[in-house]
Amino acid sequence: MASELAMSATRSTLGALMMAATALSLSACQSPDSAALGAPPSQVAAAEPAPRPAEPVSVSLSDTPHPGEAIYNTNCAACHDNAEATRSPSRETLGKMSFQLINYALTMGKMQVQGQALSDDKRATLINYLIGRSASAGDGWTQSMMCPSGRRKISLDGGAKVSTFGFDRSNTRSLTEAQAGLSRSQLANLELAWSLAIPDATTMRSQGAIVGNTLFLPVADASAMYAIDISGRQPCIQWIYRTPGGAPLRTSAAYGVIADGTPLLVFSGLDSTVHAVDARTGKAVWTKGVGSFRFSLTTGTPTVLRDRIIVPVAQYEISVAAANEELCCTNHGYVLSLDAKTGEQTWRYDTMSDAMPVRDRGDGKMLWGPSGAPIWNSPVVDEKRRLVYFGTGEANSAPTHRNTNAIIAIHLDTGREVWSHQATDRDIFLSGCGPRPGPDKLNCETDTVYRDVDFGASVILGKLKSGREVLFAGQKSGTVWALEPDTGKVIFQRDIGTGGPLGGIHWGIAFADDTIYAPISNPGRSLPGQPPLDPSIKAGVYAVDAETGAIKWRFTPTPECGGLSPAEARVCARGAAFSGAPTVIGETLVSGTLNGDLYVLDRKTGEPIWKTSTMKSYTATNGINGQGGAIDGASIVASNGLLFVNSGYGMFGQQAGNMILAFRPAPN
Repeated sequence: MASELAMSATRSTLGALMMAATALSLSACQSPDSAALGAPPSQVAAAEPAPRPAEPVSVSLSDTPHPGEAIYNTNCAACHDNAEATRSPSRETLGKMSFQLINYALTMGKMQVQGQALSDDKRATLINYLIGRSASAGDGWTQSMMCPSGRRKISLDGGAKVSTFGFDRSNTRSLTEAQAGLSRSQLANLELAWSLAIPDATTMRSQGAIVGNTLFLPVADASAMYAIDISGRQPCIQWIYRTPGGAPLRTSAAYGVIADGTPLLVFSGLDSTVHAVDARTGKAVWTKGVGSFRFSLTTGTPTVLRDRIIVPVAQYEISVAAANEELCCTNHGYVLSLDAKTGEQTWRYDTMSDAMPVRDRGDGKMLWGPSGAPIWNSPVVDEKRRLVYFGTGEANSAPTHRNTNAIIAIHLDTGREVWSHQATDRDIFLSGCGPRPGPDKLNCETDTVYRDVDFGASVILGKLKSGREVLFAGQKSGTVWALEPDTGKVIFQRDIGTGGPLGGIHWGIAFADDTIYAPISNPGRSLPGQPPLDPSIKAGVYAVDAETGAIKWRFTPTPECGGLSPAEARVCARGAAFSGAPTVIGETLVSGTLNGDLYVLDRKTGEPIWKTSTMKSYTATNGINGQGGAIDGASIVASNGLLFVNSGYGMFGQQAGNMILAFRPAPN
């Protein structure tokens, strides 16, 4: 990577305000990708910025601090001026957000504890200082992009090419050339067909569903789902669904036709509201709040069946409970089965029983447990076995429950647990605690491996050429697991490094032709009492034999980080990592890096056959000036001869951006 690009990546930081801590203790602001707005949706009126105090005639306006600067320095700077260390959004990234989004976070969302300490005027002055304006750039651009009458009607003919996070019910993240409309030779020679820039967006986190000629794309920061006709040379918008009260979205889109014939799109928001929308009209069929704990949130994509919707629920207590002011810890993950027609709950599975007081933490207040096991990923529904499979996250407090860092199977009809396999025990993790917390950290445990190696990636139900079905899972420890679907018995365990809080295997794996494709974002470090880390393991993409666990090939790009300071070089090197979920298209594998490079690899050899950089400025098709950035999360899909990629992921010290890019085969 060129020095200029690396410097850009160094200056970039986390791109969503909701990633900052809600605790009053600024030392507890370290956070995983667990943003949430923990209140039901309601209309939030953005207060106008307070008037600027009159300036003495003898003082230059440019030399006078904005009144919001002092508010920022007192309440925000300790975290946001140290974004790389604290994993909070930087001052620069906050400045790219909308007034409405920050105001929502401070009044109803994850920053509401800090927001409660500010008057309306102070809050408005602070936001005005951060972004330099009082209103969002809005979505006025959409008016000129609405489809003409001949393209306005949704056609679902041809069915769904991408219907959930893993594209199909088995979560393989694999498309045929026919489904994508792209051959290997075409994928080796692509050009940009069109692009959309979303105003005020910093994190393009959500993957769309594709049915017929329509891309149904939820955009988290815009609080909207767009139905985009992709049949013509240029896209147009068929309808827009906006969330009630402007609550930002979070999950990717799921699609399915329910028993009464309604084609449903289902997705969830940062406020843990599930939205079920008629794909033909963009009108809500029902909405339902599913958060039952203070810090509940939804991240994994729901699954749409004919009679029910399966919804995984996580929690972000991990982000806040290191602060002594917080009660630690009472939240845990769960799975809901909702009636597809009404949204009413039919059953609920909890990863553990409710927490109880365990011991005095030393100041007369009790520590509670067990807690944790959030469900970050999208379930696999196995209708033949009537089972639902998913992975869980770490523990937040003692005692460590057996369902933390586990792969679990529950019964589709009842929600009853059938089996559970725990991959890593004693992983009690709270952002801000550290492996050896000081005595002033009253909520932090010392009897912990403190690794945060949960299952962020969705499991895959893969069918081998022999006819055998195997459940595959990727863990943030860098481990690929193969288990028997009926029993949870381990078939093999392939460790690729030791990983860490951001992977190892972070967002997803893919499967095709007896091969598992695992991106490794961080090889990790040697662990106490364990063999030394294999020095050949580097950040990259690994092809793993699905029968044996042997590594078939690896692709590990070499970052160009010369001429940088040591700190800049570390950020540059991390940018060459693959963290997002990969996509199989025919004989190729498509994956992107944290520095915005998009690769098409030969699936049999791992050799790159095409590459482009998306980390640059764009004048988008919709007339908005945009910026590409990190490729992360779930963003790469294909259909109708187009490859779609989201560019920009402003979390974890990565480059923010706001681009939706569509690539097509270049003329020969």
